[in-house]
Amino acid sequence: MPDFDTILKPFLPELTTLRHELHMHPEPGYKEQWTARRILSELERIGRLHIRTGVAETGIVATLNADRDGPCVALRADLDALPMTEANTFEYRSQNAGCMHACGHDGHMTCLVGAARVLAACANELPGKVKFIFQPAEEGGSGGKRMVEEGALDDPPVDAIFAMHGWPATEFGHVVVGSGPIFAATAFLEIDLAGKGTHAAYPHVGDDLILVSAHLVTALQAVAARFTDPLDPVIVSITAVHTGHTHNVLPDTAKLLGTIRALSSEVLAQVQEHVRRTVDGVAGTFGVRATVRFLSYYPVLANDPQAAALVAAVAGERLGTEHVVTDPPPTLGGEDFAFFLQRVPGAMWRLGLRPPGQAECPQLHHPKFDFPDAAIPLAVDLHCRIVSRYLRQGW
Repeated sequence: MPDFDTILKPFLPELTTLRHELHMHPEPGYKEQWTARRILSELERIGRLHIRTGVAETGIVATLNADRDGPCVALRADLDALPMTEANTFEYRSQNAGCMHACGHDGHMTCLVGAARVLAACANELPGKVKFIFQPAEEGGSGGKRMVEEGALDDPPVDAIFAMHGWPATEFGHVVVGSGPIFAATAFLEIDLAGKGTHAAYPHVGDDLILVSAHLVTALQAVAARFTDPLDPVIVSITAVHTGHTHNVLPDTAKLLGTIRALSSEVLAQVQEHVRRTVDGVAGTFGVRATVRFLSYYPVLANDPQAAALVAAVAGERLGTEHVVTDPPPTLGGEDFAFFLQRVPGAMWRLGLRPPGQAECPQLHHPKFDFPDAAIPLAVDLHCRIVSRYLRQGW
């Protein structure tokens, strides 16, 4: 196996600069135009890649050793940022108001660019092909689904796929990789209410949609508590209520936003039906109109057992087996890498980001989260080791 750390060392400062640039210029799903151009400029510098752009609008697929015999392994990173205002004050903080890389995608992209550069430097030693997939719209836009539909896993066909996710809940120097379901099936929820607005002094001649909204928020908690098996993890969360504009008027419309999550697609479908029935029941009780929509459905992300075992073996050799967690509890977070795993066996592994000796740090989707530069060389090395191990030995 090549010495990936030695190959990486000369251009590690460039990767740090790249991550800072990406962090400064976050863009939402399907609008990652600057981001895609910046990543493309790095890939074109490598010179040994067959590059396809415009996949799912802003996605990029770059293939190393495209014409070589042997298996094809893919690595994936995500391009998009979150609609959040950053609270950090360092020099490379977000320059795009209301948008930030609060989930570490700037780090994911940087580490994948680093892996492409390192693996290209030893391409002649690789007995197969490597695809580097840069995917848009992971944060609720189903970019992974579109990438698969538009051929990211084809020509040449991918035999196995892996992805890294930075994980601040785990200490740096540790890897978490389990088999089977590790991320939940998820759907976004929108509820629109419509009724007759009225003066607040005369609620009896109109509809109080704020009261209806309050009843809905409470009633929907019974879906998880009383209509699903307590052994099946389920979450129903209302995360926003938009209605009203002044002190003395009861509004004629209201919108509620939320999410539902479960560890099986079948349970998720059952929960959706219970949610719809609950909304209809509450709306009927108060005599108002309700419309329910479920958006951006993500399937369960289930790691292939052999792929997870490969990652665990590689990480154990690099870090020591005591630093590899192979039986983590699943999370009810969602990840659209699941769409890739529906087509191709593979695994998502989590790299610990919490500074050693520190009890806590800003978590994912927090306005002060920042992917640590110190994690870049380890993530790149593990990407390369996983690729090399798979191409040389398979499962």
